[in-house]
Amino acid sequence: MMVDPTLAEMGKNLNEAMKILEDGGKASDPDADRRQFSRSSIPGPLQGDGQDVASILQLVQNLMHEDEEEDKPSHRMQNVGEQGHMALLGHSLAAYISVLDRERLRKLITRIASDTTLWLCRLFRYESGSAYYHEDDREGLLKVCRLVINTRYEDYSTEGYTVLNSRQPVIYQSATCRPGLGQHLCSQLALPLSSLCTVPCNTMFGSQHQMDIALLDKLIREDVETGKLPLLLIANAGTPGAGHTDKLGRLKELCEQYGMWLHIEGVNLATLALWDVSSPVTAATRSDSMTLTLGPWLGLPAVPAVTLYRHEDPALSLAAGLTSSQPVEKLRALPLWLSLQYLGHDGIVEKIRHAVELSQQLLEKLKTLASIKTSGVVSLSRIPPISGGSLRDLLGSLILSIVEDELNSPVVVFRFSQETSAESSGGSVEGYFAGEREVLDSLNRWLCEQLAQLVPASGVDIVELEDEGTCVRFTPLMTAAALGTQRCDVDLLVERLTELIPVLNCTLRLRLDFREEVYRHSALSYIEDLSWPGLGAVRYEPRVEELTDSKRKLEVEKINSELLVKLGDLDADLIFSTGLEFGPEKDCIFIGMATEDLDVAELVDTIAALGRDIEENGRLLENMTEVVRKGIQEAELQLQKDNQDKLMEEGVLRQIPLVGSVLNWFSPFQSTVKGRTFNLAAGSLDSTEPTYSMKAQTGGLASPETPTSSAKRLPGQRLFRREGAGGSDSHSETSSVGQAEDFSRERFPQPTTPSPVPDEAVSVVPESPEIPQVPAEPEPTQEKGEVGTQEKERQPDGQDAPVEETGR
Repeated sequence: MMVDPTLAEMGKNLNEAMKILEDGGKASDPDADRRQFSRSSIPGPLQGDGQDVASILQLVQNLMHEDEEEDKPSHRMQNVGEQGHMALLGHSLAAYISVLDRERLRKLITRIASDTTLWLCRLFRYESGSAYYHEDDREGLLKVCRLVINTRYEDYSTEGYTVLNSRQPVIYQSATCRPGLGQHLCSQLALPLSSLCTVPCNTMFGSQHQMDIALLDKLIREDVETGKLPLLLIANAGTPGAGHTDKLGRLKELCEQYGMWLHIEGVNLATLALWDVSSPVTAATRSDSMTLTLGPWLGLPAVPAVTLYRHEDPALSLAAGLTSSQPVEKLRALPLWLSLQYLGHDGIVEKIRHAVELSQQLLEKLKTLASIKTSGVVSLSRIPPISGGSLRDLLGSLILSIVEDELNSPVVVFRFSQETSAESSGGSVEGYFAGEREVLDSLNRWLCEQLAQLVPASGVDIVELEDEGTCVRFTPLMTAAALGTQRCDVDLLVERLTELIPVLNCTLRLRLDFREEVYRHSALSYIEDLSWPGLGAVRYEPRVEELTDSKRKLEVEKINSELLVKLGDLDADLIFSTGLEFGPEKDCIFIGMATEDLDVAELVDTIAALGRDIEENGRLLENMTEVVRKGIQEAELQLQKDNQDKLMEEGVLRQIPLVGSVLNWFSPFQSTVKGRTFNLAAGSLDSTEPTYSMKAQTGGLASPETPTSSAKRLPGQRLFRREGAGGSDSHSETSSVGQAEDFSRERFPQPTTPSPVPDEAVSVVPESPEIPQVPAEPEPTQEKGEVGTQEKERQPDGQDAPVEETGR
């Protein structure tokens, strides 16, 4: 068989390029290592002699991964398989085919376009349809709108927009359509926003994500009575948020009644390729047009979206831009033409079926989990009271069965809620405390982030729904083919979800306890931030009232920043942070998710105690400046006085260098001038005579530590564990300051509490943080609760004097 050498070389180069870009490997060129491009050399000028293919591909690979750090895991990229290579090859072939002679090009593109259109119409049961291939998934609907305008306004091609003044066109869309879709259409069609009518969804019966047909009929009648022209209706076969399908059969009847064009889009259109497709989606085959996004469904990169439509006038289709006289534009279908042939009918159906089975698998498992609510089922609480309880129960059961049958969507949307699974079946969130809706939204946002991180192959993401709030969405039709999601990934997703549910329940329950405990401490302020997924936020407030607002703000910032560091150093399971990056609250401490055995009271007491210690130490350091300044002044005066006394005692002759040496040799002089030591803690200047006479530095007795009732923690045991939960310690009955000391002693073992010091022994003042003791060299010894002393022989002159110190 004859092979075009250019095509063979193209395929070879594509395989080598994909290896370099996907695997991060090196080019086959042996000199590739010499041509490594650094980030600084990228914006340089073009080289005169050019570069080879391997070097250019290596540059592209460097550009793709230049922001990645070695110590951080790389982001999961789309799984580009062989079918993906075929799609990428299609773009290269399109460029190559475009240089063929005109006749050969015309025959080739006609074959490609007709084959692709025929395959898609048969695959998705859309008979006698035409296809328009476009990069922007909104472009197909835009061209369809132009087609409808050209059809309904006969003079539009000659008169332009002035013919629209006679009867203003109206485009109807559901409230659950893609955000900004209607505005984009009006902008591109030069229509006023008054030509866009958004139809609300059901509020009483049926899904809250389905278009209210009765209200739509009313709106159309009102527009017709006012002289407007109903032009087009946009319906959903899988809403962007929850994946629900409108009642397409009834909408088609309504469009035929008023002569409107029905356009359908949505992810559920993919199920038309299955034999056992649900009845609501089957009605989409009767629509006037529909948009298919085959790239995400089949895992094909860079393939165009397709809009299938039915229209008998090719001239109007050409005027609307749905067909083109330029052969090159028809080559957009080439990547799709290659990929569909590579996959085949069975391969396409298998990918779609696999995604639908993954959704059904997850939905069945979620029904067994308490505190998890799935979207798509009507709650009995939304049914108005009817005289006769049995009639209401019967009507509710009927609605539940109808809605569950009609909303058999491959999109699974669920959220965490404290309601039980039997009662959590839709409806609004009615909390047991104010702001529960916002708190649940933040917890569900955290839940989705954790699941996406723990099971990246699941492809779960966050979706904001009007009635349900923040939910977790699983859309395998849009992600499974690209991420390679398998049934084991769904099992792992459920397993991780089961592990996170108790954490969510405990956190939501302990939020109130945390708030009440914070209110018990006057130095702490509770920060109400409903968007924070955790126990809550707290701020330590200084107790000094005479500070100005600016100084107080700086003091609060300083204390809370130091407090956050100290809390982060504790051996606890909790996470302490500054909150969300763009959160409204600053200079406070946010506590993360909690577990069942958390002792909230102990946690808050510890925060208050550490904050108090930081504040007191800060005041001590501030006062130390004045103390040291006065001590230096007093020391200078004492030195001057001692020098004068020394001069008077020794006499004038001893001050003469040669004479004084001779006198000192024959008649040594014993000076009575005393040394001085400066006590930083007491701020006093004392004599050193007792130090040398008793070999101990004078000072007050060491104050015994306050005994606490906290038992010693077991090795490896974390802080803030409640008694009776996992062998946690009993809660201290002493003050919060004593509790902070307990925590310090537990982490760093301290000697037992000393006995009262005898009169013969003296001790230095207990040392404070960052306050040096002058002098303070030897270490204390302690046996059986009695204070011992450690002595040194008197050192020669010029060395530090020995001291004796008692301590804890």
